Amino acid sequence: MTLKKRFAFCLLLLCQILLAQNDSITKLKEVVVSDSNLKNFSNTQSVQRLSDSIINRNQPSLTSLLNYSTVIYFKENGLGMTSSPSFRGTTSQQTVVVWNGININSQLLGQTDFNTISTRGFNSIDVKAGGGSVVYGSGAIGGTIHLNNDLKFTDTFKNDFQVYYGEFNTLSAVYGITAATKKWSFDASFTRNSSDNDFKFVGQDAHNLNGEYYNNTLDAALGFKINAKNSIKFYSEIYDGERHFSLTSPNATKTKYQDYNTRNLLTWSSSFSKFASNLRVAYITEHYNYFEDISRDGFTSGGVKSFIGKYDIDYELSSKIKISTILDYTKNDGIGSGIGRSSREIGGASLLWKHNLTEKWNYEMSARKEVSDVYKSPVLFSVGSRYNFSDFYQLKFNVSRNYRVPTFNDLYWEGSGNPDLKPESSYQAEIGNQFSYKDFRLTVTGYGMKIKDMIRWLPNNSGNWSPVNTDKVTIYGAEALLGWKKNFSKHTFDFSGTYGYTVSLDDITDKQLFYVPYHKLTGSLSYYYKKFSAYYQIMYTGEIFTTSDNNPKYILDAYNVSNIGADYNFSKKNTFKVGLKVANLWNEKYEALPSRFMPGRNLTIYLNLNY
Repeated sequence: MTLKKRFAFCLLLLCQILLAQNDSITKLKEVVVSDSNLKNFSNTQSVQRLSDSIINRNQPSLTSLLNYSTVIYFKENGLGMTSSPSFRGTTSQQTVVVWNGININSQLLGQTDFNTISTRGFNSIDVKAGGGSVVYGSGAIGGTIHLNNDLKFTDTFKNDFQVYYGEFNTLSAVYGITAATKKWSFDASFTRNSSDNDFKFVGQDAHNLNGEYYNNTLDAALGFKINAKNSIKFYSEIYDGERHFSLTSPNATKTKYQDYNTRNLLTWSSSFSKFASNLRVAYITEHYNYFEDISRDGFTSGGVKSFIGKYDIDYELSSKIKISTILDYTKNDGIGSGIGRSSREIGGASLLWKHNLTEKWNYEMSARKEVSDVYKSPVLFSVGSRYNFSDFYQLKFNVSRNYRVPTFNDLYWEGSGNPDLKPESSYQAEIGNQFSYKDFRLTVTGYGMKIKDMIRWLPNNSGNWSPVNTDKVTIYGAEALLGWKKNFSKHTFDFSGTYGYTVSLDDITDKQLFYVPYHKLTGSLSYYYKKFSAYYQIMYTGEIFTTSDNNPKYILDAYNVSNIGADYNFSKKNTFKVGLKVANLWNEKYEALPSRFMPGRNLTIYLNLNY
């Protein structure tokens, strides 16, 4: 099949069901959501919930899941290696990962490595496009990714076991247990991923060398309803992983990287009269060891310990008006080979207002101010509205100011850090149009953004590299989403997909930012008949500039990757599902970064047990 034919098929699959977060949450009445702010104050922006079936059909990394389901582009240093996103044309530090309502981006790098997040330990994963710094703080400029351990308080007991085995000795296994009554709820899972990752490069007489990896993740959530108006919940996650970084040439030095991260969160939720409150206390650690040459004993290391306190209180001024106040405090203590011993403290206050003028029309307003011992924060805000003209058409708009603070590496890296850095600041606006008719839903969103004081590492007068506030960036684009699902007797067809067009320009050079493709498209066609299901996925990424001057000599070619899979449930009562998946069906030769080739066609078989 030629590239043109594949791209035409992509367009037929250009469809995505995009649900407002409050709509999808209210259908799950027995579920206590871990991030109430996402539910209550995201009505004027798009929030996409990824279902269990979508999560299980992709590789266990957050990179793979979002690559094939959203418009986000990922810079991936080879399969399983470091991975960073570009959401709506922003940098990797300008997308935030939110774990049960808490921002978990690294305090060292300012971003999350999406290949260190295993997706199968979460009940739901949401993708919120656009700014969210008023609620989620630093980095929430391009968008936020929400990882949720939602708890059920209904009589439930079930076990879930999944095992996937594929080429290159790739293993993924997860065991989960859920046990709940009307007062107690417990949910836990253990995930193991590993691979020799020694695949052959497509069209070359060479293999991926030094690419082996493993990671283990333990997730747990425990909830107790004290009474009808008070409940406490505890969430915990432990991640331990090691990756040998793939070589770009056979003679390169072999390196490896170890991660050990822990996250613990205790919450107390209560309601009284017209008030509802949520107190959160979190303790998060991140630690790494980097071995520049694995044949030697020496390594560099670093880590940060973070304490976070957050108090939300909601007040219903009337049946149509809700006011929320968020008070939070964060203390970060870092130590490392490059930053020595460093610490900082941040306090913030946010005020949020939501008003349902009529059943069809509401608006939201919010503002935030922070105080820090390191930098001066701007006043942040968000204003938006949603109006349902009819069952067929809904209009949304949102305007916001967002920011990103300098990281520990930016401020304190030995010999290069710049303690005088200012936070990055952005203004952005978006308009969303949603059309619904019977089984179809179309969403078209246009957006624009101005970013100033972008932090870049540049050579100084002494020849050393140092971070400075230099760039101004203009971003604009559009996202189109279309969905359709139809039942014909015992047959079900489901189309889903996304398309994003992104222009991200340096205001000085008027050049596209490197590693921001103009075009990104994903699509999925699923078919269900009784106990049998099959699906076809496709991801098209346009050509990518790899230099700031957009030199055509260093462009990465566009690529179009497809997966196909099928499974069958042999059980009548529970789940005993056996399936297979063929990744990169057409054996496409592609790379998301120069000289970082991805695997060709490969097969995975899997077994799912739920009882």
